[in-house]
Amino acid sequence: MIADRSSGPKSQSSSAIVRIAVAGIAIGMAVMILSVGIVHGFQNEVRQKVIGFGSHLQISLYNPQNALGVKPMIADQPFVHQILAEPSVKSIQAYAYKSGIITANGEIQGIMNKGISNDFDWDFFKANMIEGRAFKLNDSIANDSIVISNRILNKLNLKLGEKITVSFFQDEKERKRRFIIGGVYETGMEQFDGSILLCDIKHIQKLNGWEESQIAGYEVLLHSFKDLNQLDKIVKEYITYEFNTLAITDQFMEIFGWLELQDINVVIILTLMILVSGINMISALLVMILERTNMIGLLKAMGARNVSIGRIFLINALYLIFIGVAIGNLIGLGLGWLQSTFELVKLDQSNYYVDHVPVLFQASTILLINAGSIIACLLMLLLPSLIVSRIDPVKTIRFN
Repeated sequence: MIADRSSGPKSQSSSAIVRIAVAGIAIGMAVMILSVGIVHGFQNEVRQKVIGFGSHLQISLYNPQNALGVKPMIADQPFVHQILAEPSVKSIQAYAYKSGIITANGEIQGIMNKGISNDFDWDFFKANMIEGRAFKLNDSIANDSIVISNRILNKLNLKLGEKITVSFFQDEKERKRRFIIGGVYETGMEQFDGSILLCDIKHIQKLNGWEESQIAGYEVLLHSFKDLNQLDKIVKEYITYEFNTLAITDQFMEIFGWLELQDINVVIILTLMILVSGINMISALLVMILERTNMIGLLKAMGARNVSIGRIFLINALYLIFIGVAIGNLIGLGLGWLQSTFELVKLDQSNYYVDHVPVLFQASTILLINAGSIIACLLMLLLPSLIVSRIDPVKTIRFN
């Protein structure tokens, strides 16, 4: 550190500017960390909810008009065990869809029945279950219990444990089925909560006239979303030409495209905060250089080179940057931890899909922000440090 033991207006002014510069870096760093953490948290929450309804990858028979799985496939396929053997795969589960209509208490609601088998992964729905519980499936007898959303429950004035009648239409004929509401979920994703109903796949098979060995397709659930593209390529090597794969990102392109747009906001915030931090440090460094022109002139007269003197000021500025970065990390990570733990800031779930501000910190991202901010600030400080070379030792000493 460059020490100036003299006390006076200039020294006090320099000290105040340095404090402001450090505070600016700390605030900018905290804002950057929180912004990235909140955007990543929001993306992760929405992504997991969409995946919870449709998994990462769907495998079905190739048919351009097979959107709802009207063309069945045999469940016993050799690629099932091959896919399960992949380290990135969490589970693979059979599914079938059937649209229907619920009429209750003078209200009508169109729904999409998702038939599931005993290989279904309940983790997502159990995490979002607000009443009741998941139903168990039997290999021989169809279970009449269903899991329905709280939104449909409220709209139709239904209650947990109540029996409902669902109308299905097959070959222009109406067919009805009686179900018992065994569980109620709520995710905040209106387009899914307003239509998806879980039931035993045996009901769908019977309504469609399928055999017990026939299903609409398989859903593949991964441990990590980042493995999706790689697994899609691997699965295509296992399946034959008659099958087709559909990634969740292609199935809901509008949602995932919207999530990717959030990254642009992060880039804008990071750029602005780094510029503000850099400008603060440039101002502080200029003040320190101008207040010490006499000292610089004396050092030059004694034989010190411009590079050596400039390095002194850069090291001093780097020390201040590290202080600001450290304080900013404490503030940003601390506030993020408080929000993640206690959910202090709430949101309207109907508008934001989540009921609180989600925060997700990734160590690699935090380290990259820190390193990038320090490097950017140092590069911006190279220009003002060149002022040292323009100071004439003769004039500064004579002026003194």
